[in-house]
Amino acid sequence: MPHRAMIGIAALVVAFGFGSPALAQFETRATFNLKPNVPNSVVVGDFNRDGNLDLAVVNFLPTGSVAILLGNGDGTFQAGPTYAIAVQPLYAAAASFRQNGILDLVVGDSLSDDVYVMLGNGDGTFQPAVAYPTNGEPFVVSTGDFTGDGKLDIIALTEPAADCDCIEVLPGNGDGTFGAAIITPVPYGIDGFTLAIGDFNGDNELDVAVTGQFGGANQVDILLGNGDGTFRADGFYDVSLSPNSIVAADLTGSNKLDLAVGVDPGVQILLGNGDGTFQAPVLYSTNFPTSIVAKDLNGDGKLDLAVSNPHIVSDPSGITVFMGNGDGTFQPGVLYPAGDSLSYVAVGDFNNDGKPDLVAADLVGETDITLLNTGAAIFSPTTPLGVSRQLIGTTSAPMSATLTNSGTTAMTILSVTCSGQPFRMTETTCRGSLAPGAQCSITADFRAERKGYSSGTITLKDSSSSKPQVVELVGTGTVVKLSPPDLTFPPQKVGTTSAAQTVQLTNTSSATLNLASIQIEDNNTNYFSQSNNCGSQIGPGAGCAIMITFSPGKIGVSIAHVKITDDGGASPQIVPLTGTGD
Repeated sequence: MPHRAMIGIAALVVAFGFGSPALAQFETRATFNLKPNVPNSVVVGDFNRDGNLDLAVVNFLPTGSVAILLGNGDGTFQAGPTYAIAVQPLYAAAASFRQNGILDLVVGDSLSDDVYVMLGNGDGTFQPAVAYPTNGEPFVVSTGDFTGDGKLDIIALTEPAADCDCIEVLPGNGDGTFGAAIITPVPYGIDGFTLAIGDFNGDNELDVAVTGQFGGANQVDILLGNGDGTFRADGFYDVSLSPNSIVAADLTGSNKLDLAVGVDPGVQILLGNGDGTFQAPVLYSTNFPTSIVAKDLNGDGKLDLAVSNPHIVSDPSGITVFMGNGDGTFQPGVLYPAGDSLSYVAVGDFNNDGKPDLVAADLVGETDITLLNTGAAIFSPTTPLGVSRQLIGTTSAPMSATLTNSGTTAMTILSVTCSGQPFRMTETTCRGSLAPGAQCSITADFRAERKGYSSGTITLKDSSSSKPQVVELVGTGTVVKLSPPDLTFPPQKVGTTSAAQTVQLTNTSSATLNLASIQIEDNNTNYFSQSNNCGSQIGPGAGCAIMITFSPGKIGVSIAHVKITDDGGASPQIVPLTGTGD
């Protein structure tokens, strides 16, 4: 059974607005490679005090670590130090435990009974981690003053120790050290998944909402704070399956905290009554939310929601944004595709233009992804313009982006420039004044000059933003030619095997191509099979054949792909396969 904390999320969100009112759109502008580390979550803060927001990325594989990424102030990041920490950390929180303006970190460990405190030096580096014992495995951590002494404490949701899912508060001493844990069991018999913090009943004491399940029960437990680090149970609310993420925020502008809970069908909103009780949940659909943040994303004074979505079957990875109506209701979600499978989303103004941006941890892609808020400048597509594989010495088909002025006044296009060989801007209609609702387009291409990944940008300066808008360009050069690039099998009777179809693999370079593996990936259906005569090396200009057959086990469409791992650039090479059982 998977560790339940792997799909949980802890979030204490204080909502605030950025800039003047404008429509919000989010476009992938930067991808930071964390390989071989696998990120689970990310913490935002100015760790080196240069005025640019930085990131602390919590990696749980292959070993526990925290990677510091220092912000450049334009939405991109540079590598800072990486600290080995814990066994399998999943979440962290940032706060100034010494109340000196320098951000520190607390990291929870899902596989040991300790939280780890890393005191900041104020220059983007941290002192060696100090372990503080807990009574269970503290997979979720956050901070707040739970003991009423004006000093920040650590709060952890811990997995069973002596059959107790617990809330544990480690009282802060105000100097970056902490006392022994104060323990409150999670009530009503659930296994705790995640928590949200806030004053739910208006008594100026911090309370906690814990999501979890046990058997057929899926619920949110309310624990009211006593002001001494302990909590008392105050009821629970039934929600849908797998409540793995939650955020507390004032979604109605009434100074009463509400709850947004991520469940298997989407996000459920529980409006607060201000006395510690909540109304029945209302569902807004989206693909399984792995985390939630609440911010005013478009500057209209109303809180919006952004949730991270993993890739599940046919549902794409990305971030879904729900624009708030200011009364606790939301408009239908808009998905901004990003990454391979996102596990976490956080918010901050990463390019200092006064608009909130989003940053996500991509667990499968092993990257950190920045999505900048373009405001009134609406780009399509929102993902980078890219070519996943292009034969070296050849030029890609044209790649185009459309810009729409979604504002109420004319937008002046001051300049459009392209940088980053081997990309070329071939055409643009984005010039002069762009009326409200009007569109213009930018077209570029990619000429592969070397093996591997290349990146570039198209930079657009306009009157709608204080900072330049950027369209990211990506391309990967390869010496491996695959013909055809994909295979579709005609309808095949269930229980029989098709005739073989062939993919020809050619090494177009003047050097030997080394092959590590050729395999079928098909979600364990085993409907597709392959054989080949490729061996482990292919000489210059030589080729080999990969033969594919389809043996459907059910009626309907089945999909899979051939995965070819090599040193020819763009590895792994992917050949999509489609077949229909008849």
